[in-house]
Amino acid sequence: MKADALTGALTRPARDAPESRIVEVAAYGRDREDVVPLWVGEGDRPTPAFICDAAARSLEAGETFYTYQRGIPDLRTALADYHTALFGGSFSDDRFYVTGSGMQAIQHAVRMVAGAGEEILVPTPAWINIIAATGINGARPVEIPLTYSADGWTLDLDRVAASITPKTRAIFFNSPGNPTGWVADEAMLRAVYDLAQRHGLWILADETYSRYYYGDAERAPSFYDFAPADARILYVNTFSKNWAMTGWRVGWISAPPELGQVVENLIQYSTSGVPVFMQRACVAALRDGEDFVADQVARARAGRDLLSQALADAGCFRFAEPAGAFYHFFAIDGQPDTLKLGLRLVDEAGVGLAPGDAFGSAGAGFLRLCFLRSADQLEVAAERLRDWARKQ
Repeated sequence: MKADALTGALTRPARDAPESRIVEVAAYGRDREDVVPLWVGEGDRPTPAFICDAAARSLEAGETFYTYQRGIPDLRTALADYHTALFGGSFSDDRFYVTGSGMQAIQHAVRMVAGAGEEILVPTPAWINIIAATGINGARPVEIPLTYSADGWTLDLDRVAASITPKTRAIFFNSPGNPTGWVADEAMLRAVYDLAQRHGLWILADETYSRYYYGDAERAPSFYDFAPADARILYVNTFSKNWAMTGWRVGWISAPPELGQVVENLIQYSTSGVPVFMQRACVAALRDGEDFVADQVARARAGRDLLSQALADAGCFRFAEPAGAFYHFFAIDGQPDTLKLGLRLVDEAGVGLAPGDAFGSAGAGFLRLCFLRSADQLEVAAERLRDWARKQ
């Protein structure tokens, strides 16, 4: 049977799930040892030993059985303690739910608030997976383009308000943002919250990069700073970035405890829970990982500064210095097709970058570079990009 006949028999959301352009470029250059791989959102450090050792002890203890759907009690308590220390106030462990990755947290959050024919507003450029997750669920992502200038990316709240329709169910809000590094201040967060309140909308708050903030505080502004515990906000997060655990695929949802059975049901009918040994590793990350996180953020800041200087010195790149996350999002004059450009840069410059239009139409013409890497790698990548650009 021909492939088109087989795919034609599938559901439209499954057929229409977009291919990842980031993966396309990465797959093209993955086996090239001469390429500096800065295309995906992870650093170059493996998970630290104190986290791995906790998982190994759990395996040695025989913790290989089914477990709590919402997460083991120790991890939910550790999450509550972590949030209390980071945001102040008091967090109860019954508002935290452990998921099989931050991506699964997003998928569950989308399923909870928007169904077929309904809409979620997504400021873009944004990580493509939220757009895809919305579509796969049968809902429609509505892009709200951020505005670029050399001073930074900005969100026009009037444009957000004008995009709300009777079908709108939620606003997805990622700050600090991937890929732009844009960070919403508290005034913007309050304005978005008030807008959502007026229209009865949910907020899906992705605070994955909260710790990667280059302002004066140890974290970025958050809805936690003012929103009540029972607000219509589903917070999604992951262990991937702070603790170098991208391959572990563990995340969490923070939501009002009244939603606990709903979240548990969604976990039950997807993965039936996260393996205990992985959760033990996450407990160790939360309880013993603050020094590691601080060092991760310091490395990211150094990488940001190195790349900012290098791109500025070259004189042919357009960018706004990121205020958070660990990506530079920049454009090269005269190079609008960044998918083709990403493939070319693998061959011609030996640098692997993510094409900007992988992050929505507002990312067209830009490239994303992950700078949570060693200074040596970043210096090589910067020199190669400068040399390539000067030859064009």
